[in-house]
Amino acid sequence: MTESHIAQGPGPTGTAVYGADVIEPAPFDTGFPVPRLGAGLQLLGEYKGSGTTEPRYIVRRGDGQVVQLSRLLYLVARAIDGRRDTEAISHRVSGRFGREVSAENVHYLIENKLQPLGVTVPFGQEDDEVTGPTADLLLVLKGHRVIFRERQVARIARSLAWLHRPLVVALVLATAVAMEIWLFALHGAMTPVLQVLEQPVLMLVVFALTVASLVFHEFGHASACRYGGARPGAIGCGIFLIWPSMYTDVTDVYRIGRGGRMRTDLGGVYFNVVFILALAGGYFVTGQSFFLAAIYLAHFEIIEQLMPAVRLDGYYILGDLAGVPDLFGKIKPILRSMLPGRPVPPEVSDLKRSARIIVTVWVLTMVPLLLAELGYVLWNLPRLLETSLRSLAEQLTGTGSAFADGQVAAGAVGVIGSLMLLFPLAGAAYLSVRLGGRLVRHVVRATEGNLRLRLLIGGATLAGAAALCAAWVGGVTPKPLPPQPPIAPILQPGVPEIRPPRPVAPAPLPSLTTPPVTVAAAEPSTSGPSASPSESGSADASASASGSPSPARSPSPRPTRSEPEPSSTRTTATAGPSPSASSPTASPSDSATPSEPPVPSFTVSFPAPLPT
Repeated sequence: MTESHIAQGPGPTGTAVYGADVIEPAPFDTGFPVPRLGAGLQLLGEYKGSGTTEPRYIVRRGDGQVVQLSRLLYLVARAIDGRRDTEAISHRVSGRFGREVSAENVHYLIENKLQPLGVTVPFGQEDDEVTGPTADLLLVLKGHRVIFRERQVARIARSLAWLHRPLVVALVLATAVAMEIWLFALHGAMTPVLQVLEQPVLMLVVFALTVASLVFHEFGHASACRYGGARPGAIGCGIFLIWPSMYTDVTDVYRIGRGGRMRTDLGGVYFNVVFILALAGGYFVTGQSFFLAAIYLAHFEIIEQLMPAVRLDGYYILGDLAGVPDLFGKIKPILRSMLPGRPVPPEVSDLKRSARIIVTVWVLTMVPLLLAELGYVLWNLPRLLETSLRSLAEQLTGTGSAFADGQVAAGAVGVIGSLMLLFPLAGAAYLSVRLGGRLVRHVVRATEGNLRLRLLIGGATLAGAAALCAAWVGGVTPKPLPPQPPIAPILQPGVPEIRPPRPVAPAPLPSLTTPPVTVAAAEPSTSGPSASPSESGSADASASASGSPSPARSPSPRPTRSEPEPSSTRTTATAGPSPSASSPTASPSDSATPSEPPVPSFTVSFPAPLPT
């Protein structure tokens, strides 16, 4: 008897189970029983564009688990209607399969293949509720909650399907390219973001627009599924690790071909582009900068969705290109197939050459990246924990103070900032516990009956953990980051803004001109030379008219600055008491005596005399 192979696959829970075509007769003397399918089972048909050498067929159990069956098993399941007995089913299956399939064969396949997979109801059971194997997937959506039911999704998808027509797609993409050039090359994308960060209310508006973008993203998947001829299911939300995430049930696309699946995979990102154009239209109509800030954030959503590292759109795009819906389930078989002297696992041997190359490249890329990221996190764990917990404590304290002071908008934005700190911490803890538990269970199963190997692995693990702890305690690993000023203070209300000291302005460069000469505006006297009224008036007029030294008076170059130059570096003409009247450059005859009233003075810069 050939074993069935369990791996992940399409659907919200992502489990696919491959059934074998091997028929082994099993004697029985119960007559011809009438089999029944499990409650809610859906027969979806052939998996079009599969990357396997033999065709696969898709059924979906009532609990959402998706099962891949061989052609013979699918024909048997399709012939079960709750009225035919195994004898009638054998005649129907034999005619479609092209080979003789006896009633004993049908009974064996139902009892030993379909029933353990949760496809059929056990013989003798009264109700239709069945249970089957489920894969304990690590990076999968949990806690599904339906937001739009299937009937509502059908209406939404039907009303938006026209957006996937080729001419409309070309027009949308061309307009998006023009908008990108205007935003990033001409207008500037960062200025609207900074403007929004200064106002908590606008931050809440941008957050609401981002949530609307996520919902519209799911409408893109559903409408693309409908446009390709498949039937979309419900739209809901769940928890991915611990991040809130949305999903669309588009399992029916596995029967419409690779092109339809690719359109459905890209439909969400395409609708992100449509939403960006709508935001741009809102900006041009109202002139509000928060629309452009939402556009800037939408780009990061698109980039995140296209990454094939986790089960987001990029993961399914790559899987549909290869015709393999369970890329993570192929990691272990692919690695085992690379070991010399080991037989090729059946999960890999039935792949087409092109599909096997794509999956192998993905495995050889993702496994080193995941291991390197895990090692980096472990090495920097004390630094990450201390910095994150300190920042979280400051964030929660500041957010509470904002609410206590009646700053509701600032407090609400602070809650968003707190969640942005909490989710990565809790997600990392959850992932570490799950991953650690999986590794322990896998080692226990792999070393069962081999005490020496189990002790060796346990000792190596303890030695590595001890060395890592010694590095943490000994200060070998990087130190925690010092407190930094918030990049976006509006997201961290009440957090101290520790700013670096203001830089001191550099001293002015030495000038080639002579020091300023102070000329007292005293009454004309014949006892000594003095500035004539015409000279004083001309100097006063020129200084007042220019407001800054002319090039002839400042031949030395000045450094370029991005901020206004301090007034102390400029030569100006001022009226009133001046400290330069008592400076060493003033002559005794030009200074006023104590008994005389203050004399207004003028400070004028003269070019240096030419050498004779």
